[in-house]
Amino acid sequence: MNLKPLALATLLAAPMIQAQTVTIEMTNLTQGIYFTPLLMTAHSSDYHLFQSGQAASPELQTMAEGGDISGLMTIANSINAVSAANPAEGLLAPAASTSAVLENVEMGSVLSITAMILPSNDGFVGVDSWPIPEAAGTYTINLNAYDAGTEVNDELLVAGAGGAPGTPGMPAIPGTGGGTGGTGAATTEPNQMVHIHRGNLGDTNATGGMSDVDSRIHRWLNPVARVTITVE
Repeated sequence: MNLKPLALATLLAAPMIQAQTVTIEMTNLTQGIYFTPLLMTAHSSDYHLFQSGQAASPELQTMAEGGDISGLMTIANSINAVSAANPAEGLLAPAASTSAVLENVEMGSVLSITAMILPSNDGFVGVDSWPIPEAAGTYTINLNAYDAGTEVNDELLVAGAGGAPGTPGMPAIPGTGGGTGGTGAATTEPNQMVHIHRGNLGDTNATGGMSDVDSRIHRWLNPVARVTITVE
């Protein structure tokens, strides 16, 4: 019996899996804030790397407090996401841009982006599950800064140790304007869910005051980043 016509008919009837190429360019819009290594990932809409109003996962906490995206990358890999990790090969400075190309992204996928913002205690820039358009074209979105809700925003520099999950303090103040000797901008974190960040308060006292960040350099307002997505 010749089964070739039936096999061909079955193949033609099977749904074709359509894939897209998605190019992502991200620009830091702030005056004095740096982004730690970025994770850009396209994945099923069934999943989220973070959600506003929800408690941060341990993986998100690790990223938001110390800039380590490895845990979130493990999650992305486990859900068959298409990802680009650390496209800037380090910190993304104010006014700087970086880009990545995601190949073979399935139609109907969503885009998530995360990176810690420095200086901050547990602040991060991100977008949560933005629907990638099926139509080819170029799209622009603005990204906000979020607070993971996992650490008090004391704005005190504790180099190295400050980046460990659950350890108070900021791990670094890149660039200029970092101070020491602050007493703490806050002592409690009323909202322990992921929420829009209030921004750094800071002060102008480099050797004291309440904060180790400079209010003339390290304050910000949303949005903090702009992302241009090209779909092919």
